[in-house]
Amino acid sequence: MSRIAPALSLGIEEEYLLVDRESLELANAPKALIEECQGAMQGQVSPEFLQCQIEVGTKVCHDISTARDELKRLRSTVARCAGRHGLAPIAASCHPFADWKQQMHTDKSRYNELEQALAGVARRLLICGMHIHVGVESPAQRIDLMNQLTYFLPHLLALSASSPFWMGQDTGLASYRLTVFDNLPRTGLPPQLNSWAEFERMTGALVDLGIIEDSSKIWWDLRPSSRFPTIETRVCDVPTRLEHTLTIAALTQCFTRMLWRLAARNQRWRLYDNVLIGENRWRAQRYGLNEGMIDFGQREIVPFTLLAEEMVEVLAEDAEALGCLSEVEAVQQLVADGNSADRQRAVYNEGLAAGAGAEAATRAVVKDLIEAFHDGL
Repeated sequence: MSRIAPALSLGIEEEYLLVDRESLELANAPKALIEECQGAMQGQVSPEFLQCQIEVGTKVCHDISTARDELKRLRSTVARCAGRHGLAPIAASCHPFADWKQQMHTDKSRYNELEQALAGVARRLLICGMHIHVGVESPAQRIDLMNQLTYFLPHLLALSASSPFWMGQDTGLASYRLTVFDNLPRTGLPPQLNSWAEFERMTGALVDLGIIEDSSKIWWDLRPSSRFPTIETRVCDVPTRLEHTLTIAALTQCFTRMLWRLAARNQRWRLYDNVLIGENRWRAQRYGLNEGMIDFGQREIVPFTLLAEEMVEVLAEDAEALGCLSEVEAVQQLVADGNSADRQRAVYNEGLAAGAGAEAATRAVVKDLIEAFHDGL
């Protein structure tokens, strides 16, 4: 492992849902809206699989401060353009009451082929996510760091969880999105890989058989990007609030640097079987921040308040080096306040307590999501 630190640049992709400002129901993006967004954010915005979705992506960011500026600009521009069409974006991985059967996929060859290949599984993909890219030039280093970084994926999912509702029902889960996404092939935790060559052989076999055209159709929670020299974290729901996105991105960047730092000292994070990590993934999916994570070294379940303290302590050196200490320290406030799933449930329950019916309470959740999209902008 090289003692020269990898670039560890940041790139963040977020997917948003578009809702009608009056009815609060999902709305398809008019062609004019997409064109306006593309004109204002050239190369940084695109339609998504469903017509009610829109995706943005930052430029390569060398620090979290640049990422903040980028996301502020992107979120503000989408909101401004959408507003001219009577629409509003929300950052949540599932719309609280929308029916997936009423949605239409975007008429592009890529999405037409996806719908054809995945059939009914694709039609239920009324979900949004956030992807975080961390720059690592060396392919071999990408694989080595990825193997160790897998341990932290459940923690990042728990912090980001924003999809407690599905079709007007409280699912009991913090991230219902994953139950939908995991029905696709080639999803879930990545396998432990011995080398970059092994990854290429694995994906190459599927390409040679004509099953996938390239490794972009490998949809693991964490993967080497097919387009960039990065490790791409894909497990997260899309956080509702801008600052939560930045904290999760900073943690991802710092976890990666911490693992590189250990390797430079001939140390490494212990590798655990995916069966064990999968238990924490389920805990994050089911409970979010509320029931803690299994510490396999200590063989006990640790509350997230303590885990947040440990994150700050373990990552302090890396956060200082990367200039994101305040964003990393903010994880403690995020845990204290709750994630988006917690906030959505609180708004819903407040509505019920005030005498509103279930339908009105879920609409109140959408109103709150619209407002929260602008926090920090």
